[in-house]
Amino acid sequence: MKAGDILGRVYLGALFCFVFAPIAASFVFSFNSDRFPTLPLGHFTTDWYVRAFSRPELWQAIGNSIAVAAMTALLSTFIGFATAYTDFRYGFRFKPAYLALALLPPTMPLVILGLAMLAWLSQLGLSGTRVGIVIAHTVLATPFAMAICRLRLSQMDPTLEAAAWNLGAGQWTAMRYVILPFCAPAIVSALCLTAAVSFDEFIVAWFVSGLNRTVPVMILEILQGNVDPQINAIGTVVFLTSMSLVIAAQFLIFRRRHHD
Repeated sequence: MKAGDILGRVYLGALFCFVFAPIAASFVFSFNSDRFPTLPLGHFTTDWYVRAFSRPELWQAIGNSIAVAAMTALLSTFIGFATAYTDFRYGFRFKPAYLALALLPPTMPLVILGLAMLAWLSQLGLSGTRVGIVIAHTVLATPFAMAICRLRLSQMDPTLEAAAWNLGAGQWTAMRYVILPFCAPAIVSALCLTAAVSFDEFIVAWFVSGLNRTVPVMILEILQGNVDPQINAIGTVVFLTSMSLVIAAQFLIFRRRHHD
C-alpha cells in the first residue's frame, strides 16, 4: 500500500473521530449516574432516560416532530420529484436559473432563512403553527429530494418513456408504469432523507415554531436552564432516529445502483 493511501486513510479516520467523538461521549454519559460529564464515570444507569421520557412536554415535542417530519417528507418528495422530472423531460429557456433556484435553500445561512420564514409566515398568520413549520422545513428539504430523484432519473434511458407513448400509453399511464416504478427506490430514499432533515432541524424551527416546539428546540430550552444529563438521553434518541433514516436512504440508493 502506498504512503499516500495510508495517509489518506489515517486522515479519514481522524476526521470521523473528530466528528463522532462528541456524539459517542454524549451516548456514554447518557448512561452515567453522575450529573456532570466527568471522569471517572459513575455506575451504569438508565435513570436519565426514564426521567426524560416521563416529561409530558417531551412527548408533545416528539409528536410535533413526527407529524412535521411526515408531512415535510411527503410534500418535499413530491415537489422534489416533480422538479427533477421537469429537468429530465423538458428543455426550456433559463433552465440553469430554474435549477439554481431549486437548489438554493440549503446553501443559505439557516439564520437568514429562519428570519425570512418568520417574516413571511407572520404575514400569512402561520407563524407558531405546525403548518408553518412544515412549510419552512419543506423549503429546506425539497432540494435534497430533488437531488436524489435527479440522480435516479439520470440513470434512465430517455427512450423508455417515448417507447411507452409509441405503444399507445398516455403521459399519465407512462408516468405510472414506467417513470414511477423506475424511480421508486429514489422516492422512498427521498422520503427517509427529508424526514431525517426535518426531524433533526433546529434553527429554522426555533424561529417559526412558537409554542409548537419540536424535539431539537426543546433540547435547547433544557440546555439554557442548567446542565441536565437528560439532554444526553434525548439527544441520543434523536441522533439514532435521524441516522436510521439516513442509513435507510443510503441503503436504498446503493442497493438499486448495485442491481442496475
